[in-house]
Amino acid sequence: MTEAPVLRPAAGRGPGLERCHGSRLSVEDGALVLRARGRTRRVPVGEGGVARAVFVDAAPADAGRDEPGRPDAWGEVRLQDRDGTQVARIPLGDWLSEAPALPERAVQGEQLLERTGVAGLLKAAGVPLHVARDRNDPRAGSGKGGVSLGPGPAFPLWYWCVRGVAGTLWFSAFTVVVFSDTVPGRLVLLLALTALCGPVARLVLRAWTRLRAGRRRVTVLERVTPDPAPGSGATVRFLRDTEVRVQNRDLVLRDLGGQEYWFPRTGAHAVTRLVKVLDGTGRPVGAELRGPGEQVRAVFPWDLWFGGADGADGWSRLCGVPGLAVSERRLGGKRTWPKGPVLGTGLLPRTGRDARRMARFPGTAAGVSSTAVMAFGNLFSVIQGVRVADTAPGPAAVAVAAGALGLVLQAVPYAVHELRGRLVLDRTAAERTTNEEARR
Repeated sequence: MTEAPVLRPAAGRGPGLERCHGSRLSVEDGALVLRARGRTRRVPVGEGGVARAVFVDAAPADAGRDEPGRPDAWGEVRLQDRDGTQVARIPLGDWLSEAPALPERAVQGEQLLERTGVAGLLKAAGVPLHVARDRNDPRAGSGKGGVSLGPGPAFPLWYWCVRGVAGTLWFSAFTVVVFSDTVPGRLVLLLALTALCGPVARLVLRAWTRLRAGRRRVTVLERVTPDPAPGSGATVRFLRDTEVRVQNRDLVLRDLGGQEYWFPRTGAHAVTRLVKVLDGTGRPVGAELRGPGEQVRAVFPWDLWFGGADGADGWSRLCGVPGLAVSERRLGGKRTWPKGPVLGTGLLPRTGRDARRMARFPGTAAGVSSTAVMAFGNLFSVIQGVRVADTAPGPAAVAVAAGALGLVLQAVPYAVHELRGRLVLDRTAAERTTNEEARR
């Protein structure tokens, strides 16, 4: 009997790793059960609950205008009761491990349902599944109502609360300051302190993320790290951070940005095959990790992973993972490999600048705009503090100090990240070895 699938979230890094470790969607005792960030939500199946599911295999009309990697762009499964009322929905992009590494809708239809495990999940729950290729299909319903069975946000709730409250107070104070001829010292003080909350909250989030990571207990059965061939361009950062972890129930691929892609080792959507790919001459060019329906879930370029002196050992340990059937296939003619977009081809960024951007602590959906707003807020605090120095020297001094501190708290982590990358981590491993030998 095939084990019922347990869905894993899309890859994450930083605070988002909390989802990878803890968020799961499964079938238990006649209900769909979502566990995410310490909370549990149950959606009953059958009488009075989910009676059917409709997979809306269509991207939103505004897909091209929104940020890449949006869950809704992959389509969603709408769970309905017997009357057609929507009870819940499953955003498929949230449960496809490699979604952040692929172009939107690179996988569609039944293949997407198999990869995420949703098809097996609904089959185990006894829920019939229909496919709608158009959002206006009558079976799809309106798409409104019901709960979202997603793994939750990457950032913790406390962070959003702090940023939201501080941002609201800052904007209110900013509006009064801009449109007033005279500015009270207390208002400038409020402006400065709320502007400081952003950089402080981000530093606290960094510490919180590191602390939570240190408390996780994961049983690692095997760990395979890259052993690149000479001249492959592998950097110190790549060798330090990239790995494959074999855990009790999961096979995890980690990239140099700290992002982890979790693949189940059991269930209907488990990864079950490891295929060694040879060119026409019999030389290995890479390996493929395959899942249901022989779909390629990830690739390992041979020169980058197993081309070094000890590469054979890494390959043999990967082949020894229980549950993985190992085989070979040869490319014919002038066929290129891999075919189409797939996880694993971009694990080594082309430039150091790309690597540093990839490894930077993750930001919110606002991206650079959020950092720019915080920097502006702290700079504005300094300006306003100088402005009221004569009428309110005490609040003015605090405002200037708070604004300057906020700017420092943003600049220092960025400078350390860039300098460390340029001087150490993003140099090729061969270059660093040569420099160390020269110093000796």
